[in-house]
Amino acid sequence: MNSSNGVANAKVDKYQAHDYYGVDDLLTDEHKIARDAVRAWVKQEVSPIIEDYSERAECPKHLFKGLADIGAFGPSLPEKYGCGGMDEIAYGIIMQELERADSGIRSMASVQGSLVMYPIYRFGSEEQKMHYLPKLASGEYIGCFGLTEPDHGSDPSSMVTNIKEDGDHYILNGAKMWITNSPLADIAVVWAKDEEGIIRGLIVERGMEGFSTPEIHGKLSLRASITGELVFEDVRVPKKNVLPGVKGLKGPLSCLSKARYGIAWGAIGAALDCYDSALRYSKERIQFGKPIGQFQLTQKKLAEMITEITKAQLLAWRLGTLANDGKATPAQISMAKRNNVNMALEIAREARQIHGGMGITNEYPIMRHMMNLETVLTYEGTHDIHLLITGMDVTGFNAFS
Repeated sequence: MNSSNGVANAKVDKYQAHDYYGVDDLLTDEHKIARDAVRAWVKQEVSPIIEDYSERAECPKHLFKGLADIGAFGPSLPEKYGCGGMDEIAYGIIMQELERADSGIRSMASVQGSLVMYPIYRFGSEEQKMHYLPKLASGEYIGCFGLTEPDHGSDPSSMVTNIKEDGDHYILNGAKMWITNSPLADIAVVWAKDEEGIIRGLIVERGMEGFSTPEIHGKLSLRASITGELVFEDVRVPKKNVLPGVKGLKGPLSCLSKARYGIAWGAIGAALDCYDSALRYSKERIQFGKPIGQFQLTQKKLAEMITEITKAQLLAWRLGTLANDGKATPAQISMAKRNNVNMALEIAREARQIHGGMGITNEYPIMRHMMNLETVLTYEGTHDIHLLITGMDVTGFNAFS
């Protein structure tokens, strides 16, 4: 009997915290090296300070340089432009490890790489790529992405931000809202309608007259991430700053797919941190003379947590293989983003219950993750919008019109 228990316990010790189905075996050495490097950096540079910064609602700006040093900015973009040249699974794993620390830290990297560097790489001229991408990859430049407007979120096609030709320039007017990194950004990739009503992408640089980035205060979520507006009042943007490779809504939506893919991985990291904390607490907290992990209802919570994490890990891994082959569809990415973020939020809520009253304190990461995930659930496509994207994909009927 004791021998049997020993075997069982050995298996639990090996898999319980992260990898119940041995997904690690599906990863390459490059994937594991990237994961371990980011994990070590997070442990040394982020974990000791994140609760304090979150409580003060202050962005740890000094971490931008560290994120650059570990290759978190555009890791799957080509080395030619100062980027990592890794595959999409490596990119996902990096986002997972960053979000184990905090969703806001992952957002800092995700916006820079997926929403700023990626559109410049995919739709920019060679001159734009060579000028901006190395600076963004090294952290010399910080970027942001301007699509959401005060009155237009889930329906970006109705945006009112616009450009009008004026010789060698465009005159840009309008405003964008809920923009991660904007108060610190050196450049903004902005989407606006031209005089024909066609959506175009422009690179707007700090210092252009009429361009301002007021910070948004009072957030109770993503408190360690800095968020603001983009305000354009007759901003003269040189025509050479227009992204030449795309017209229409396809441009910003393809960027969002890239970012949503990273979120699908990142949310697993938040879930893992909550699960790991709950599991440890369940073994240490004694009630009625024994650890609460020995009670059936606690085991039910923990068993369901690791089950849902495992399903999300397999979903993300398969999506990563499709992305590496250029076969991941926007609808598949929507499904993974929606499922994995909702999974992480539910796990945070269950983990909070296991921690009892201690779960609402900053001695544990649970409430911070829970508050962050409430935002992740509805940014870059709300939970319901992603459901309708899947619905449209499987039925062929457009519920948006």
